Amino acid sequence: MRMTNKIMQNNSLYNINQTKITEDKYNTQLTSQSKITRPSDDPVIAIRALRLRSNVSTANQYYDKNAPDAEQWLDVTAKSLDTITTVYTSLYSQVQTGVNKDYTASDMQVLLTQIESYTNEVFATGNQDYAGRYIFTGYRTDTPLTMQKEQIDSTNKTPDYTITENIKPVQLDTISYTDYSVFDTTSSAAGAEETDITNYTLSRIRLSYSNLVDSSVADLEVTKSDGSTETISITDTYTDAEAMYRAAAAAKEAGTAGAYVCSTTGEIILTGSSLDDVTDALENNGSVSITYDKNEWNVDDLNPQHYFKTLDNTTNILYNSDGNVDTQIVYDVGYNQTIQVNTNAYEVFDPAVARDLDDLRDIVNQFTEIETIRKDLKTELGTYVEGTTDYKNCQTRLDAAEKAYTYIRDTVSKRFGEQITRYQAYLDSTNVAITKNGTRSTRLELISARLEDQKSTFKELQEENEGIDMTEVAVKLTAAETTYDAALMATSKIMQNSLMNYI
Repeated sequence: MRMTNKIMQNNSLYNINQTKITEDKYNTQLTSQSKITRPSDDPVIAIRALRLRSNVSTANQYYDKNAPDAEQWLDVTAKSLDTITTVYTSLYSQVQTGVNKDYTASDMQVLLTQIESYTNEVFATGNQDYAGRYIFTGYRTDTPLTMQKEQIDSTNKTPDYTITENIKPVQLDTISYTDYSVFDTTSSAAGAEETDITNYTLSRIRLSYSNLVDSSVADLEVTKSDGSTETISITDTYTDAEAMYRAAAAAKEAGTAGAYVCSTTGEIILTGSSLDDVTDALENNGSVSITYDKNEWNVDDLNPQHYFKTLDNTTNILYNSDGNVDTQIVYDVGYNQTIQVNTNAYEVFDPAVARDLDDLRDIVNQFTEIETIRKDLKTELGTYVEGTTDYKNCQTRLDAAEKAYTYIRDTVSKRFGEQITRYQAYLDSTNVAITKNGTRSTRLELISARLEDQKSTFKELQEENEGIDMTEVAVKLTAAETTYDAALMATSKIMQNSLMNYI
C-alpha cells in the first residue's frame, strides 16, 4: 500500500484528536469528581449509580425526615403522659385525704376545689398538639380532645349529637343515697323525725355525659355471652335525681324490674331482673349499649367523636360507624418498617374522670348542706329551755339531722375511698400507655441506628461506584498531556517536509 503525505497527515490528526479526547476525559473526571458524565460513558456504572442513588435518597428520607418526625411525636406524647401521671398521682393523694372523717364540710370544699383543678389539668393536657396536630385524637388531628368555646353555640343547641355508648363493666356500680328531703322546706322540717331519714343502696349505670336531652335515652340493648339479645325498656325518665332515686328505691323494695333514667345527671338506676340481666352480660363477656342525645355542652367537655359512635344531627355526619375508636397513625421509618406514633385518647383520658368529679361534688355539697342544717338546729336548740315542748321538738329534728349527717358522712368517706381505686386504675392505664410509648421510642432508636449504618453504607458504595481516585486520575491526566505534547511534536516534524522540498 502506498503511503502518501495526506494519509500520514490524516492519521496524525486522528491520533492527536484521540489523545485530546483521552486528556479531556481525565480532565472532566478530575473536575467533576465523577467517573462518568453520561450513561453512554459506562452503562454498567450508570445502572448501578441509579440504583444506589435511589437507595441513598430513600435512606435520607427515612433517617433525616420520617424518623425524626416520629421521634418528636413520641417525645411530645411521653412528656404529656408524664404530666398526666403527676396529675393522677396528685388526685390519688387528695382523695386519700378525703377519707378522713374528721374533715369538716369546709375542709371538704377546699379539697374538692383542688381535685377540680387537677381534673381540669387532665383534659387540658389531652389537648396537647405537635406542629398543629392534636396528638391524642387519632386521625382527627385537627379536632381537639375537648369542646372549645368556638365550637359551642348554646343558643342554637349545637353541637347536637346522637351518641351510642358501649357500657363498660366499671360503669355499673352502687351508690348510697340518703333521703333527707324532709328538710327541704320549713313546713316539712318542723315535724322531722329520725324515721323520715332513709338510706338506700342502689345499682346504677353512670353514662359518660350529664345534661342529656330529656327523654332521649333509648332502651338498653343487651347482648348476652351466648349471643342472644334483649332489650331493657326505660321505665321512666326524670330530670330530678332525688325523685329518680326514691322511685327506684321503691321498685327495689317491691322487687320490681326497672330502668330509671335521670337526664340531668346521666344516670340509670336498675332494679330487679333488669339489673340481673345487665350484670350477667357485663360480667360474662356480653355487651350493653345505649343511645342518647346531647346538645348542651360546656367548655372542656370531652368530644364524643373520639370515644363513641356519634351522629352529628346538624351535618348528618356519622363518626366511628362501627364503634371502633382505635386509630393508629403509622410512620414509614425504614425499609418495610413502620411504627405507630400515636396514643389514643381512650387509653389515658377516660370520660369517667370528669364524672367522678361530678359524684364528688354532689356528695360534698350534700355534706355541706346537712352540716349547715345540723349546725342551725344546734344553735336553735340552745335558745330553748331544756324540757320544754320547743326544746323536745327541736331535739327530735336535730336527731333526724344527726342521722342524716351520719349517713352522708359515711357516704363521703366511702365515696372518696372508692375514688382511690378509680384513680389508681387511671394511673395504671397511663403507665401502660407510657410503657407502650417508651417501647415504640426504643424500637425507633434501634431503627434509626440501623438507618444511619445503611445510609453510610449506601453513600460509600455510591462513591466507590461513581467517584474517582484523584491521585490515579491526576497521573493519567499528566500522562495524557505528555502523550498529547509528544504527538504534536512528532506530527510537526512529519508535516515540515513534502515532495515539493525536493523538486
